[in-house]
Amino acid sequence: MTIESLSAQDTFDFGVKLGRNAKPGTIICLDGDLGTGKTVISKGIAKGLGIDEPVSSPTFTVVQIYTEGRLPLYHFDVYRIEDPVEMEEIGYEEYFFGDGVTVVEWSDMIAELIPAEAVKIVLKKQIERGFEFRSIEAENLEL
Repeated sequence: MTIESLSAQDTFDFGVKLGRNAKPGTIICLDGDLGTGKTVISKGIAKGLGIDEPVSSPTFTVVQIYTEGRLPLYHFDVYRIEDPVEMEEIGYEEYFFGDGVTVVEWSDMIAELIPAEAVKIVLKKQIERGFEFRSIEAENLEL
């Protein structure tokens, strides 16, 4: 499935839909170059889960946990992970296979740890279609 986003608001709204439809144990992988909207979608997912506190990319902490929504949100940014063993040290399995929703930005860095059933989303800029345009390619997604 490919979705066209014409603005950051479109990208955010797509994330809200993901959050509203997420079930316990959902894993959502977000990949794409810097500035394509991974964190914008993450913020939308949080909103769709009923989380009102500010959401930011946990680049230096790897994981940020939000518990105020209808389901917990485990927000990972694995950009700085150099070896998947680091994820084991964090205890990623408790999050991935728990009762919350897990969002993983830069999931391609730990591809071998991502379950086959995870929702995989790739964001791509297409400057020729406008500065804000994004192509959002999704696999394993049911909306």
